[in-house]
Amino acid sequence: MLNSKQKRQLKGLAMQESALYQIGKNEIGESMLDMLDKALTARELIKISVLKSQTVSIRELALDLSSALHADVVQMIGRVIVLYRKNEKEPKIKLVK
Repeated sequence: MLNSKQKRQLKGLAMQESALYQIGKNEIGESMLDMLDKALTARELIKISVLKSQTVSIRELALDLSSALHADVVQMIGRVIVLYRKNEKEPKIKLVK
């Protein structure tokens, strides 16, 4: 669980990144979850753009993704979701305490 200082730090880092992943109208399948899991392991912080064709609410989608990937939702702005999961073996982002 992230505290407010850590979320603020991660939001600042996420502002510098572009959304590399998109979720459209199709269901989130195993291949999508596997790709996002590998991205979280490699990068720790990812931005996901949700297309307008998605019928599920952004909040519900973010919570589903965070529980499936064991990640924290850093923020949801418009149609963009930012997820964070610490890489235990090789951490790339050092969080404030």
